[in-house]
Amino acid sequence: MTDGSRFHITPDLLLRAYASGLFPMADSADDPELFWVEPELRGVLPLDGFHVPRRLQRTIRQAPFDIRINTAFDRVVASCAESVENRPSTWINSTIAELYGSLHRLGHAHSVEAWKDDQLVGGLYGVSLRRAFFGESMFSRATDASKICLVHLVERLRTRGFVLLDTQFTTEHLKRFGVIDVPREDYAVMLARALEGEDIAFDCHP
Repeated sequence: MTDGSRFHITPDLLLRAYASGLFPMADSADDPELFWVEPELRGVLPLDGFHVPRRLQRTIRQAPFDIRINTAFDRVVASCAESVENRPSTWINSTIAELYGSLHRLGHAHSVEAWKDDQLVGGLYGVSLRRAFFGESMFSRATDASKICLVHLVERLRTRGFVLLDTQFTTEHLKRFGVIDVPREDYAVMLARALEGEDIAFDCHP
């Protein structure tokens, strides 16, 4: 389904779409239109099956970055939308940036950020809804920056009682961390369970 106007999708509609198993994308950063996506196979990272490669474990122990939460959300989204050598185009257009910025201000979209010498060098962002977190995109300008943000994301979700980390799609990169393909029908069951109860405060202190 395609929506040619950003005014047709509100933050409330976007949250209801996530609760129904849908998420929006654009064909390119220059295309103002959005369309809804509901994959036959959904990428899911089981929080109890998260795998951190040994080399990355050693890097994490060295604490190369200052990890921050929700201090530069709009910058993280903009960085994820940038064209880079191994990703010449993205699906994040200005409509998406504005919508998720609104969700962030409502407390439903969050960023995990890697900082080095007060420079933003990596991060990820996504949407939280009750006990589900829907990962959207990540970027890295320093070795392992986005991977370490993912590790911190999973740790935060575990400690706060989240039960679903949706990665939307499965990639070879994500498979190394334990991401699996889940058929649409099974995903619907997982999502329904994650939407039980009240919203969990993602960005509160432990």
